[in-house]
Amino acid sequence: MEKGYIQIYTGYGKGKTTAALGLGFRAVGNGLRVMMIQFLKSAHSSEQESIKAFKDVFEIKRLAVHEKFFWQLSAEEKADFRIKLQKELYQIDEILLSGLWDVVILDEIFGALSNGMVTEEQLEKMLHLKPESVELVLTGRDAPERFIEMADLVTEMKPIKHYYEKGVKSRKGIEY
Repeated sequence: MEKGYIQIYTGYGKGKTTAALGLGFRAVGNGLRVMMIQFLKSAHSSEQESIKAFKDVFEIKRLAVHEKFFWQLSAEEKADFRIKLQKELYQIDEILLSGLWDVVILDEIFGALSNGMVTEEQLEKMLHLKPESVELVLTGRDAPERFIEMADLVTEMKPIKHYYEKGVKSRKGIEY
């Protein structure tokens, strides 16, 4: 890719990860290689199953893998998670600079930021490390204004109506 941009999918509506995955599949369909790095996700999720057929051109890497959803972790488990994540962050720099990936997606990076798992300085360094030819996609609620200003494209997912409000729980294959 000649020029890669910085995209953000943020907001409280459903679909940020789904939109990033859709962009990834479109990129693969056009001969590009995609790496999605997921933060705050539990060990099991259906998107990992979906990309198995694309293993040479679309990978999902989870940092600081754990069995529970992040919001289910105790304060002690969150502290341990942060330590583990901090030890693994160097991998993002390596991925960005490797030349192997045309699109890099940092899924739930803003959730990691708002929960104190990464710092704004660390994220800003990643954005500055991004090679000119790499498309960088950031997802998660509450994207700070400074990153919105640095981005080339920002989409806010806004909830208008959701069946969750009627008590419908997350459904396997649809929400996860």
